[in-house]
Amino acid sequence: MARLSWEEFQALTPEQKAPFFQREGRPYHALVAQQFDRPFLDRLCELATRTRRIAKTRGGRLFLQDLLSDKRAMLYFAQPSTRTFLSFYAACQIVGLQPAEVRDTSTSSELKGESPEDSVRTFSSYFDLIIMRHPVGGFAERIAWLLSNTERSVPVINAGSGKDQHPTQALLDIYTLQRSFEPRGGIEGKRIVFVGDLARGRTVRSLSWLLLQYPGVRQVFVAPPSLQIGEDVLAYLRRAGVEYHLTDDFESEIPAADAIYMTRIQDEWDVNRESAALDTRRFKFTAAHLPKLKPDAILMHPLPRRDEIAPECDADPRAMYWRQVRNGMWVRVALILIIFDRDVEVDRYYEDLTR
Repeated sequence: MARLSWEEFQALTPEQKAPFFQREGRPYHALVAQQFDRPFLDRLCELATRTRRIAKTRGGRLFLQDLLSDKRAMLYFAQPSTRTFLSFYAACQIVGLQPAEVRDTSTSSELKGESPEDSVRTFSSYFDLIIMRHPVGGFAERIAWLLSNTERSVPVINAGSGKDQHPTQALLDIYTLQRSFEPRGGIEGKRIVFVGDLARGRTVRSLSWLLLQYPGVRQVFVAPPSLQIGEDVLAYLRRAGVEYHLTDDFESEIPAADAIYMTRIQDEWDVNRESAALDTRRFKFTAAHLPKLKPDAILMHPLPRRDEIAPECDADPRAMYWRQVRNGMWVRVALILIIFDRDVEVDRYYEDLTR
């Protein structure tokens, strides 16, 4: 990345960029879903499960807290967030990373005219890891490129970038799918139904790309025509030879689904409140849909939700969205440990624990 101009770097495809996000065979930056291959996903899920088991004992928690107690992390969230921010904050605490935060740019020197790039470069002078959410798509990649061209390069984790990427949400979704389908042979061959605002939902985009790592997965995109998944994602699926289906008939897709991934209307991106004119009543999951759902299917949502899933569904054992929240913290713990090359110590501790 340091050998390329920003213009040259921007011109690369996500697959071409991926090697620049690695160091010594492991992720250094975590920026786009396309940088993660199947061996990495399997390793991440395994490590997440091991760390959560270690953390069940006081001795295990103390062991984890010492792993990165010499490091500091900046959580730079220039866009509102509850779950992702707290998930990363808790993950930092679990491995001993000392977290600091900027969650409102009006309290920073950006209010005085400082560029966001200069703000983040300032953070890199104080911290060993930058975790960032920003409303501008691709901004996390730009920061990673910028820092790689300085004498103080630190890892950057993309915690949500405009309307294009949310890679760590996709990682936790993969972990949730893997754990849910473990008794059924894993994620391979399953039918995943995405519902809602797919045009602007960065979680769906990132997860759709990751699902390419699992043979036989069929992806179904259910949305009003104006909110249907973008052509860039579909072109990517076609190149990979992946089966997909577009429809606005949610009712007909429920009985065959192995996983239903509901999303809210992303009206924060509206220019003239255009989403308010849409009739989205057919794109909601209600208690009346539960009998139509397969007994071993699962219901997911990246949250926050509005009325896409009725609260009456929450107690159903197939409702996985609150488990997604917990899974996210452990996946982010595992990702941070891999970035800092401390995962092997976790393996040793786990093997001693399970002997």
